[in-house]
Amino acid sequence: MPDSRPTAFALTALRGGLLASALALVTPAHAEAPASDARWVSDSLSTYVRSGPTDGHRIVGTLKSGQPLTLIGTQGNYSQVRGQNGDVVWILSSDLQSVPGQNERLPQLDAQVAELTGQLKTIDDSWKNRVQGMQETLDSRKQLVDELQARNKDLNEQLDQSQSNLRDAQARLGDENKQVMMRYMVYGGSIAGAGLLVGLILPALTRGRKKNDRWF
Repeated sequence: MPDSRPTAFALTALRGGLLASALALVTPAHAEAPASDARWVSDSLSTYVRSGPTDGHRIVGTLKSGQPLTLIGTQGNYSQVRGQNGDVVWILSSDLQSVPGQNERLPQLDAQVAELTGQLKTIDDSWKNRVQGMQETLDSRKQLVDELQARNKDLNEQLDQSQSNLRDAQARLGDENKQVMMRYMVYGGSIAGAGLLVGLILPALTRGRKKNDRWF
């Protein structure tokens, strides 16, 4: 039966590869700008916004990290943006980013991680079922092989016993044949002896009768 450890190692490697691939796919998907004018305030700061595209213009408010904006245009180091409330202000271009903020991305990442976890569990269960099925098949085949080997052993023992019985029967038959031949020989000798005696006695009896006949 094959060792199950390489299968477990392959499954672990498959999990790691799928998770790495999924995470690699997740980041570029979010890194792509949904639209050319979509922007978000960088996650690393809360920034002031001004009424014009230079540091000399007055500050008119602040924007929170991760807040979504719509890019209107750029001038120098500043970008003109429109907030969700409709206000149009200027912000340093370096304070903008083209991907959603962490507060928006984290739920999406959590959902995708949960989905990937489910897929990995499905793969894990599938592999376990396949390994279990292969194990059961190997066990059944091993049981069948053991049964066949036991049956073959019994047949060999029966064959050996039959051959032994055949040799004994042949030996007994040979002895019986010898005895029969001896009986035939003794019987034939007896008959021959009896015939010889008869052949010797009858002539003598016949001569004696002839002599007796002469006396009368």
